Amino acid sequence: MTDKNRSQWDLGRFLETLTYFEVIPFLNWVQQLIQGHPKDNQDRPNGGRNVGVILVAGATGGVGKRVVQRSLQQGYKVRALVRDIDKARSILGNDIDLVVADITQPETLTPLVMADIQAVVCCTAVRVQPVEGDTADRAKYYQGVKFYQPEIVGDTPENVEYQGVKNLVQAAAKYLPQANEKIIFDFTKPSAELKDNWGALDDVVMGGVSASNIQLVENTALFAGNVSTANSGGFASVRTKNFDPPFNLSGYEGVKLRVKGDGQRYKIFLRTDTKWDGVGYSYSFDTVANTWIDVRIPFADLIPVFRAKVVKDAPPIEQTRICSFQLMLSKFEYDGALNPKFSPGGFTLQLESIKAYGGTTLPQFILVSSAGVTRPGRPGINLDEEPPAVKLNDQLGGILTWKLKGEDSLRESGVPYTIIRPCALTEEVGGKELILEQGDNIKGKISREDVAELCVQALKIAKACNVTFEIKQADNTVNSIDWQKLFSNLVKDK
Repeated sequence: MTDKNRSQWDLGRFLETLTYFEVIPFLNWVQQLIQGHPKDNQDRPNGGRNVGVILVAGATGGVGKRVVQRSLQQGYKVRALVRDIDKARSILGNDIDLVVADITQPETLTPLVMADIQAVVCCTAVRVQPVEGDTADRAKYYQGVKFYQPEIVGDTPENVEYQGVKNLVQAAAKYLPQANEKIIFDFTKPSAELKDNWGALDDVVMGGVSASNIQLVENTALFAGNVSTANSGGFASVRTKNFDPPFNLSGYEGVKLRVKGDGQRYKIFLRTDTKWDGVGYSYSFDTVANTWIDVRIPFADLIPVFRAKVVKDAPPIEQTRICSFQLMLSKFEYDGALNPKFSPGGFTLQLESIKAYGGTTLPQFILVSSAGVTRPGRPGINLDEEPPAVKLNDQLGGILTWKLKGEDSLRESGVPYTIIRPCALTEEVGGKELILEQGDNIKGKISREDVAELCVQALKIAKACNVTFEIKQADNTVNSIDWQKLFSNLVKDK
């Protein structure tokens, strides 16, 4: 303790660390008392959040506005693509992220419109109304009033149903993430929430004097500082607070870091235990000085560690509950072995992102089309038994023919998709049993509420990927739907 070279330990920083990570409840109570506002669970990082955005096109229509509502209810970030912002505000409210664009004008599908999207739900459609007109709120149309002299109002089916859909698909393909990845942290999109999730956890907690921090700089996270071996120390790290709920990374192979380092060897820890000093699952990775690299970390290669010692009897990491993440530069590897690339002093590690990789491919583009798109001109069709849209396809500018071409543009794009062909849409209350078929033969009706719910559910179901199907409602009401089972018998498009 009398060693002249012994550096001064910082009690204040030690207490700051304990307070930030809520290690001692009393310290947090005192801090809250001084600051004058208690923290609640709303302030806790949420591992169940969706980082990417669901872009809803046709967001003010009968199905689209319901897709927006249900997506928000299920925790998605939603962006509504609209042509008339005042109309959109009156329908969707003031708290929705609105962007003005027109799918028939590809130059309007700008990087701002498409930024951060993880999926697209397209509910656009050409405007059809009775020849004799309709009310301002389209009451006749939405109430399902039958009319036998319909007309197209506004843009043509070719522009909306085909070229517009094709434009949106092509724009989305440039911005959608890789289909089998899940973004956990995207540091290229800095935010206060993102920064507040991470705090320094250095060897000051063990009596050392190393110091580090994490800053959002130039659309990256910069983990930097000075690591010292004085006072028997030798590590610097940054760690997230515990996420509540935790991240569920089941079905993925591992996590992938996009980093630029200084040539040293770093560690990442994933924790499934909310304890301050519990077991962490660790992986060491080397960096290349001043070079961006991708580091893939399979869950199977994570090493269970407690205070730098391997825990021999620990189970494999529980991927369904990843509570926190930690990045570290340490003098030590495991069980007393030294880090062969460790150098005391200043260090820097930049990060662009942390993602889960190797997951199941899910749909990224949901297209609401229409039953009957393959029927115009089909041999053997009895038009007297077909819905009005099939009978009047030519009169309505080939509306179903162009919808089919819009579908084809999506199938050919390489983007994972679900194409939903609802039968006659109604404003009835949803909650009916749903009937899915393929082959474009069924007739019936279905509530717009149920179609909207189907769109949102399809985003989470692997069996819904790259399939086209028709849907109608049965007569009976159901309390719940087994969505996985509903999609289980569908055959993928060839």
